[in-house]
Amino acid sequence: MKSKLYITAAFTAALMTTGCSDSFLDVESPTQQPIEEYFTTDAHIQEAVVAAYDPLHWPDWAMNEYNPVNLMSDIMADDLWIGGSDKNDNANWHRMMNFEAQPNAVIAGLWTDAYSGVKRCNDVISYMNNLDVTDLTADNAAYYEAQVRVLRVFYYSWLWKFWGNVVYFETNFDGAPYLGTQYNADEIYDFMIEDLEGAIALDKLPMKETDENVGRVTLAMAYMLYAELVMYQNDESRYSTALGYMNEIINSSLYDLNPDYTTIFRPEGEWTSESIFEINYTDDNAVRSWSNPLYAGGTVLPTLLSPSNWPSGTDGHDDGWGFCPVREETYKRYLEGDVRRDATCWNAAAVGAEYNKRYQDTGFFLEKYAAHTGDNARQKADAQLNWNNNLRIYRFSETLLNAAELLLRGASGTGNAQTYFDRVRNRAQLSSLPANLENIIEERHLEFVGEGKRYWDLIRTGKAATVLVPDEYGYRTNTWSQSKKYLPIPQSEIDKALGTLTQNPY
Repeated sequence: MKSKLYITAAFTAALMTTGCSDSFLDVESPTQQPIEEYFTTDAHIQEAVVAAYDPLHWPDWAMNEYNPVNLMSDIMADDLWIGGSDKNDNANWHRMMNFEAQPNAVIAGLWTDAYSGVKRCNDVISYMNNLDVTDLTADNAAYYEAQVRVLRVFYYSWLWKFWGNVVYFETNFDGAPYLGTQYNADEIYDFMIEDLEGAIALDKLPMKETDENVGRVTLAMAYMLYAELVMYQNDESRYSTALGYMNEIINSSLYDLNPDYTTIFRPEGEWTSESIFEINYTDDNAVRSWSNPLYAGGTVLPTLLSPSNWPSGTDGHDDGWGFCPVREETYKRYLEGDVRRDATCWNAAAVGAEYNKRYQDTGFFLEKYAAHTGDNARQKADAQLNWNNNLRIYRFSETLLNAAELLLRGASGTGNAQTYFDRVRNRAQLSSLPANLENIIEERHLEFVGEGKRYWDLIRTGKAATVLVPDEYGYRTNTWSQSKKYLPIPQSEIDKALGTLTQNPY
C-alpha cells in the first residue's frame, strides 16, 4: 500500500527553500495567514511534519539535476557504468565515476535537497515551541519531534557521506546573511548520533507503522540509520548498541525476508515484511511535471535506467535513456542459480530486440528499477517522470547482514552470525558459506547492487583504494584515494558563504 505522505503542490510551493547559505524564501502560508499564525494547531503542525518528508522525493530530478541518491553512490563504485550519449551527457556523473569531480561540476542539487529537508525539520520543532499552539498534546509533540529529528539526521547523512565537512544547524537562521558554522566530518558524526539517540530516547516511534502510514519514520528505520552511521564511521564504541538495535528488529517478529527476491522491486513487493523504509512514489493521478518537479507523484529513475528506444512492451519493459548500464562483470559475479542475478541484472541484449545502444552499453540494465510496462499508466502529467517505483532504503536482509557483521567485529550481544548470514543466502537459493567478514561484505555486494550501499562499504572496509582502480576499457582512468572520500563542495555554495566555507581537498 502506498503511503499517504504525499504533500499537496500548494503546500510544497509555500514551504520551498533554497540551500543552506541562501536566504530562505519569504512566503505566505496556503491560507494567506502569516506563518506564525498558521502553525498554531495540531492539524497544521501535522502538515509541516508531512512537508519535512517531501525533500526525500526530490533528488531523482530537482534543482535542474538528476541526483538519485542510490545512483550517486553506486556510480562511484564498481557495478554500473554511466552511459548516456557520451561523456558529456550528465557529465557530473562521469567526473564522479572517474574521481575528478569539480566544484563547478558536482551534484549541487543534492546539497540543496538535503538542506531543504533540514530546514523543514527545524521548522516543525520551532512551530511546536510556539506558545500560541492551542491543541497540541505532549504525546503528539514528542511523536512529531521524534519523526523530524530522525529525518533531519537522514538528510544530514547525505551531506556527511558525500561532502563530510559541512554546515550543521538545528535552529534555522533568523535573518541575513543566513550563514552557519562548518564542522569537520567527525564533528558532524557526533552531532548526528547525539540527535538520533535523542530521538530514539523519546520512545514515541512504533517499531512498524500501520498500513495507512507507511512511509513515516519508524523505530526500525531509526535503528537502521544508527547502524549505518556507526558502521560507516567504524565507531567500535557503539557496535554493541547497534547490534542490540538489529536484534530488536529481528526479534520483534514484525519484519522478515520476502520469500521471493524477484518480487521485492515490483509493486507487489512494496512495503512487504522485508521493507523497513522506502521513499514512496506513485503514478496514481500523479501531476509531477518537468515544469513542476517538486509536485507529488512518481519518479524518473526507471526512465534514466532503461535502454534507449526500447520497443514498448517488449519483454514487459518500456524505453528510457540508457543511463547506468550494469557492468558485465557484475552479472558474472553471481553464481548460476542465484535468484538475485536476473532480478538485479536485466539481460536486454539476450531478448533480441533492437534498441539504441548508447555509450558504455553492455546489454545489461538494472532490473530493480527498470521501466516496466504499465507502471506509469495512471499518471496525469509527464509519463517519463511519473513511474510508481518506491525507492528502497532499508530492507530486513540488511538488518541480518548488519547483525552478522557486528558480531564478527566484536560487538557484545546475542545472536548467531552464521544463522543470520545463512538466512540471506538461503533466500537466494545458495548453499552455506562460512560467516566471515570477507564473505559478508561480498554478500552485501550481491544483495544490494543498485541500492546505494556498495561505494560506502568499500570505503569503510578499506577496500576502495584497491577495488576502485583504472579499468581495462579506459572508462575509469583514476584510482580512488583518501583525498577523494569527499566531493568538492559546490562552488555556488562557496561563493554564497562569503568566506565561511572551506573547500574540501579533492
